[in-house]
Amino acid sequence: QVQLVESGGGLVQAGGSLRLSCAASESAGSINTMHWYRQTPEKQREFVAVVSTNGYTNYADSVKGRFTISRDNAQNKMYLQMNNLKPEDTAVYYCMANGEWGQGTQVTVFS
Repeated sequence: QVQLVESGGGLVQAGGSLRLSCAASESAGSINTMHWYRQTPEKQREFVAVVSTNGYTNYADSVKGRFTISRDNAQNKMYLQMNNLKPEDTAVYYCMANGEWGQGTQVTVFS
């Protein structure tokens, strides 16, 4: 059972950037795909981005061109670089792998 811990959330002005990290308790190389999701009180948890072991990536349309997902298998970590943030990006961001979820990290974007 993999354990995941997110970090890097915070308060940022619209147009700014944040970098989220997700640390996995076991070798990230043993995990095939790793995902970022986000959730607000008004919405169901929604897909943000995914990265596979071989580097394949995919993004939600709402973040394409602004967010970049990456992973470092040697460090057992996954990242989400978020640029040109918008107020609608405000949410709790979760990483997910092997069906397990982290506790989430809050991102708040103000205009």
